[in-house]
Amino acid sequence: MISLAGRDILHSWGKFVFTGIGLGLLIGVTLTMAGVYRGMVDDAQAMLDNSGADLWVVQRNTLGPYAEPSSINDDVDRSIRAMPGVARAANVTYLTMQIDHAGRDVRVMMVGIEAASPGEPGQPPHLIAGRQIVRAHYEAVADMKTGFDLGDVVHVRRNRYVIVGLTSRMVSSGGDPMLFIPLKDAQQAQFLKDSDAIVRQRARTAQNPALNPPGNPGMIDAVTASQTSNPYVNVVLVQIKEGFSPDQVAEPIRRWQRLTVYTRAEMEEILVDKLIATSARQISMFLVILSIVSAAIVAFIIYTLTMGKIREIAVLKLIGTRNRTISLMILQQALGLGLIGFVVGKIAATFWAPIFPKYVLLLSGDSLRGFVAVMVICAIASLLAIRAALRIDPAEAIGG
Repeated sequence: MISLAGRDILHSWGKFVFTGIGLGLLIGVTLTMAGVYRGMVDDAQAMLDNSGADLWVVQRNTLGPYAEPSSINDDVDRSIRAMPGVARAANVTYLTMQIDHAGRDVRVMMVGIEAASPGEPGQPPHLIAGRQIVRAHYEAVADMKTGFDLGDVVHVRRNRYVIVGLTSRMVSSGGDPMLFIPLKDAQQAQFLKDSDAIVRQRARTAQNPALNPPGNPGMIDAVTASQTSNPYVNVVLVQIKEGFSPDQVAEPIRRWQRLTVYTRAEMEEILVDKLIATSARQISMFLVILSIVSAAIVAFIIYTLTMGKIREIAVLKLIGTRNRTISLMILQQALGLGLIGFVVGKIAATFWAPIFPKYVLLLSGDSLRGFVAVMVICAIASLLAIRAALRIDPAEAIGG
């Protein structure tokens, strides 16, 4: 039986091999799509790991700071530090933006961190080159994925920043590389209005009697000062002391600070189940479609090969070959086609995964499940050809 299937494959090996390569490229795309989803989840978890936080304190009734905007006063961290079980608390801002550098646009997540004390939550936990930010202004640490080098000067809003350090795998949940700058600079970039907007608002204030009552000329100055100040951050990252649970520390903050507090488990749920849920469903649809297409290709080629040797199958039946032997021969051909396709697909996915702009994580478990799925699909796809083979009349061997 094995010799029978092998001889038949060798007889039409060109069509068989090239079909396997085509199927393999399709399987490679399927494995890559699964790797894209795994990469998105890994990016989200890496972002939480690299933040160094146990708790995320954000604006009340929001899913901030990653899934929704969040804005809280930057003096809240002082009272949070005094809460029981809090070891460290640091203000952080997040802003995704485009940066023009060396004639190209680079999309980054700009992170404003408190650089005065090393090891504060939000700071990049490791560097591969250079040093951490030590000045209060105009220094930056960038992820390698930005393409920046040490000493490069990048423009963010109205200011220029010198890259003093490089890090790796510091990305947002969407895969955008992070650019770390001092907190005050980040607050200015995110919340401060530009000069023209301030001038126009000052003119509106001067023309508005409600905001410029007679005898109170200082009102305009007060309004202008409120526009040029930026006492807001997106989140307070909290590290807890040993011996305290996250829920134990989070509950008093929720009660007394009137803010929303998320634990690591809750933040993972927000990122995976809410922020990338639509992308996950879209990838799942692609996987289903690709699986159906793969099954159709295997069914078509096996059916074509079977119909091309009607006379040979009829001869086998005429000499007394059992239907089970013929069925297993066709099944082996389908499984052989799937095996070639999977090997080609795995090699292709491994080769082109690093070229993708988004992180593609190919897991061994996904590959194993993919192999089983390919074999099952090929086995099911062979049923049509087996049914056609079993209906062949042995008289075909005589009839010419």
